[in-house]
Amino acid sequence: MVKLASIQLSAKPMDMDGNYAKAEEYIRRAAKEGARLAVIPEYYVTSWCPEHPDFAGAFKKENKYLQKFCDLAKELNINLVPGTFCEPVKDEKGQELLDNNAYFISNEGKILGHYTKKNLWHTEREHLRSSKDEPHDIIDSPELGKVGILLCWDLAFPEAFRELVVKGARTIIVPSFWTAGDTLNDARKRNFRCEALFIETCIRARAIENDVVVIYSNIVGNNEMDYGGCSQITMPILGEIARAKDDSDELLIADVDMKVLEEAEECYKIWGDVEKPDFHYPRMSNKK
Repeated sequence: MVKLASIQLSAKPMDMDGNYAKAEEYIRRAAKEGARLAVIPEYYVTSWCPEHPDFAGAFKKENKYLQKFCDLAKELNINLVPGTFCEPVKDEKGQELLDNNAYFISNEGKILGHYTKKNLWHTEREHLRSSKDEPHDIIDSPELGKVGILLCWDLAFPEAFRELVVKGARTIIVPSFWTAGDTLNDARKRNFRCEALFIETCIRARAIENDVVVIYSNIVGNNEMDYGGCSQITMPILGEIARAKDDSDELLIADVDMKVLEEAEECYKIWGDVEKPDFHYPRMSNKK
């Protein structure tokens, strides 16, 4: 049994000190309650405001906030995925863009690995560089085992989850900045909760079809945009074992029994089929 935490928070655009201070407060609470991993939303320190004149250069010289999270993880003896940091790069044409990077920080304050967002939401594409064909790599955490990180719109692509799980990941961490602000009006007229439906359905499906724990941490509560919430920790068989309200800051902590994943496989034998020599979709298996 291990305690895991998903932290749902609001963020003020470019209030980096203020946003960090609130994240620190919630992470300290998670550590005090015994959580071994805490996850906060995508873009959290800056919020997503690419048109702001300071956004692109926020982490240009040095990412002092990433270091602050490393120091905090070591102090509190907790593993962290502290949202994401947009760091400047140049694409193959020399155009200046940003990589959206999520880091896994161990309880010793060490960066064990990172993930650069691959599947970009439509409004991100003029600002961010996709990691494109780079593989989805797992991160080997001495305390939590093999974990994978995905980001927000990656949730829509089962292939991303399957690639991580094939490599051994049993916990998938998904920091998110999912809003309803970009949704077409016609869709919202048909179902005002269409974005929540999308998030909830995908998370449940990804957990069940892959026999994994999904830790989803989303942004919430800014008056300028309609944020999605739905932060949760979800498993096969059990479904949501912790779920946040959609309109408030909240610390979710769940006791996760990893034996449930073994029981799910014993019941449904998904991976038994995937690993058969004659599996129908060899690119999605671990066969050489």
